[in-house]
Amino acid sequence: MTNRRRFLAGVLAAGACPRPTWAEAGAPAFLSAARASDGRYLLCGLRASGEVAFTLPLPDRGHAAAAHPVHPLAVAFARRPGRFAVVLDCVTGQEIARLDAPEGRHFYGHGAFSPDGAHLFTSENAYDAARGVIGVWSLASGKRLTEFASGGVGPHDIKLMPDGQRLVVANGGIETHPDAGRAKLNIPLMEPNLSFLGLDGAVLDQQALDRPLHKNSIRHLAVAPDGLIGFAMQWQGDLSDDPPLLGLTRLGETPMLVTPPKAQAKRMMGYAGSVALLADHNEVAITSPRGGLAQVFDTDTGALKRSFDMADVCGVAATAQGFVLTSGTGDITHEAQGWTTSHALQWDNHLVPV
Repeated sequence: MTNRRRFLAGVLAAGACPRPTWAEAGAPAFLSAARASDGRYLLCGLRASGEVAFTLPLPDRGHAAAAHPVHPLAVAFARRPGRFAVVLDCVTGQEIARLDAPEGRHFYGHGAFSPDGAHLFTSENAYDAARGVIGVWSLASGKRLTEFASGGVGPHDIKLMPDGQRLVVANGGIETHPDAGRAKLNIPLMEPNLSFLGLDGAVLDQQALDRPLHKNSIRHLAVAPDGLIGFAMQWQGDLSDDPPLLGLTRLGETPMLVTPPKAQAKRMMGYAGSVALLADHNEVAITSPRGGLAQVFDTDTGALKRSFDMADVCGVAATAQGFVLTSGTGDITHEAQGWTTSHALQWDNHLVPV
């Protein structure tokens, strides 16, 4: 591991030469975890055309990944509750480092790089205290530098804001503990929120849902270049309620909640899997693997613009022409351009832009 860390430190050092780029990794547009037909777990780079640019082995099932802003390096996160985050060289396929959650912590499957790529912020569970924390890691050393409070319980997704000075955290509000597996321990007392934090952990803003929606776990995030945030939710209450599963907001504002037509809401069964924003078109997309449904809404009005049937769809990411969708069946589809390509892979939950 020492040699690997020295290698990584050299890659990231100012003036390091040569500097590999994402083009040398096959120019992927997206990253996704997957399961191969032989049971192996992988991190894959995908081109905008749906072609696979590379596949790299993972030690277990992955959830999401973070792409380095400059170099062809990716951090693949274990599915919650996860103990590992693997730093991978996407050109050579080498595992450069493994970030192990410290005692009393586990990862929640997501992370975000600092603007220069030197630091990684990870959403974590301090499970004995039932509180969320954000771990701060040095990528060059693979060491954890510090942590700060996430602003709530059960932080899941985390994104860097466009100014590079703030983070937005989806605190899902659900208490879990590794001893209880994936059991949800506090449903009656849930208090999900969005927390806007400085890179030092300072709380800049918090946005909570109205009390009747306190069982709506805020899970996944998309951030547009102008600071608009889309968030996808997963309802933990009575499914007959048909709650909104999509929200739109900005720092310092009150969220706008979006509800699809009733028949589509019923199909979703209270579960939105991923979210993506196409700011130039004023569009936001969410997916529901339970409903086999993807939907695109107008970000100004919340009106449904179009929907798309796709079995087990969950991953979604924006391109200039529309949204790319992935499913557990192995399909990759561009919903606006109308093409579909299939692979002998089960795509996991998220499609991460590079």
